[in-house]
Amino acid sequence: MKIALIQQQCETDRSANLRRSMEAIREAASQGAELVLLAELHTSRYFCQTEEPTNFDLAEPIPGPTTEELGRLAAELQLVIVASLFERRAAGLYHNTAVVLERDGTLAGRYRKMHIPDDPGYHEKYYFTPGDLGFTPIDTSAGRLGVLICWDQWFPEAARLMALAGAELLLYPTAIGWDPADDAAEQQRQLEAWITVQRGHAIANGLPLLACNRTGLEPHPDGRSGGIRFWGSSFVCGPQGELLAQASPDRAQLLIAEIQPRRSEQVRRIWPFLRDRRIDAYRDLLRRYRGDER
Repeated sequence: MKIALIQQQCETDRSANLRRSMEAIREAASQGAELVLLAELHTSRYFCQTEEPTNFDLAEPIPGPTTEELGRLAAELQLVIVASLFERRAAGLYHNTAVVLERDGTLAGRYRKMHIPDDPGYHEKYYFTPGDLGFTPIDTSAGRLGVLICWDQWFPEAARLMALAGAELLLYPTAIGWDPADDAAEQQRQLEAWITVQRGHAIANGLPLLACNRTGLEPHPDGRSGGIRFWGSSFVCGPQGELLAQASPDRAQLLIAEIQPRRSEQVRRIWPFLRDRRIDAYRDLLRRYRGDER
């Protein structure tokens, strides 16, 4: 199956961002892609660099304008689209939400980001309510999709629960980058950690994995820092963590790759991690920490 990742540089104009996304989706379709993954919050710049009440105006309902536009495109091109939106659920209640549009244009499902960061330049707890839909895969004509979002990618529990619920692919729309003040060595360590942990999820669960990041420098709105330089490097790996395709770190790019979902069956036969899990011994995973109880 051919899949496509749209690594995008975003600006403040929603219409321009969405137009670029849709142009890239059309190009992906022309190359035979059946499934397209977009980056996190791709219709705007990454507004979470600051805590600004007017940014809530960027949110939209689901279904809403973006799902309608992408749904029409999915139906026209006969492919599945995974997009990431700022969801307005109700006044004062907002989520960071991924939507899945089926090839007939219908909304196949949604996933609300479960792990919400709060770090310098990533003030997401100010904007997003933690997800309440759990780790539930979404059934599509392109397979059962385990969709997670950005900060979720650091947590092995999230990937595992998607796999245990029957996910056939793991997908991560992402917005992650460097603080320009960090030196080159630290930047490289962060990038390699990001790639490594996700390849580990693919290996531990015997599943292909797609990670789609944005790229480019987005200045801090108040000029108080150097902003965030999103490191791109979107990639696709197979169920043994093998890199199948990887994008540039510093430019917009349509990344096309071929995956073989049926390989998961073969890989899980030689590495039967799910068989050998000691579920009787994992109770302490439900505790915050126990090193201070000795």
